[in-house]
Amino acid sequence: MSLTLRQLRYAQAAARYGNVTTAAKVLHVSQPSISMAITQIEEHFGKPVFVRQRGSGVSLTAFGHVVMAKARQLLADAETLETLADADSGLRGELVLGCFEDLAPYCVPSILARLRRRCPAIDVVVREEGFDTIGRHLDDGAIDLAISYDLGLPASSTATILCELAPQALLPAGHALAERASVTMAELAGEPLILTDQAQSWQHVLELFHLCNLRPAQAIRTGSFELQRAMVANGLGVALAYSRPYGDFSYDGRPLLRRPIADPLPLQRIVIAQKARNALAAIQMVFVEETRRWFDEVWPTIHAGAAHVAA
Repeated sequence: MSLTLRQLRYAQAAARYGNVTTAAKVLHVSQPSISMAITQIEEHFGKPVFVRQRGSGVSLTAFGHVVMAKARQLLADAETLETLADADSGLRGELVLGCFEDLAPYCVPSILARLRRRCPAIDVVVREEGFDTIGRHLDDGAIDLAISYDLGLPASSTATILCELAPQALLPAGHALAERASVTMAELAGEPLILTDQAQSWQHVLELFHLCNLRPAQAIRTGSFELQRAMVANGLGVALAYSRPYGDFSYDGRPLLRRPIADPLPLQRIVIAQKARNALAAIQMVFVEETRRWFDEVWPTIHAGAAHVAA
């Protein structure tokens, strides 16, 4: 039995919404039609693609992630083929984007808005990821593209550099080091260091101290970037950070200051990555193009504005 595009579309909807009933409502078909398509696909491959849960809930198996990644590319190519006769209809299809959770609020909404103006029929499913999952999901096909710092990405991926950033010291207002034009790693090592308890992140920061033959006197881990900022703003320690929100204030309204690091430290890269052996579909190529343009045109102005406010 050969698979049909309709079966793949039905299964893709079930994977996207995690629920057969919801997928049926969105596609305006019956629930049994979705269930039958899933069954036929699994019979074709001879192994499960979905894990069934109570209440019509479904989730992909490891093999299912691979199947759906290929299905997304096939459906995107098919929809692009349908538009060739009508140049004004534009590209259409779906891609799944994974973005490191601390970067997503900075760039993803603006990139999606630009993409919608250019190609309104492209549907982007966004997944906020940690360093511990984004590489794995890129490798197993659960996501098509990843925007992240160049940390923890698999060897099976290839990355395009979007920008490079130097770490900066994050200080509370009124801190003694705030009077300095720049600070040294040795000075920071003598202060309580606030780290985000994210895989790869806290290890990377400690490695920067190790490169300077230093070890922080005290390290405190937090669960998120915003909690880290709030703890620094309240005078509980200092931090190293790459991200620079426009308007440096913590959630409780306390000001934060940034100072460059005097020591020579390696730059960190923000990249957009794909699985190396997968050829990009047309809609993915357009997304990569818009992302690169955004980082060329918009990102520098965001950081310039953040630096001005933080000074």
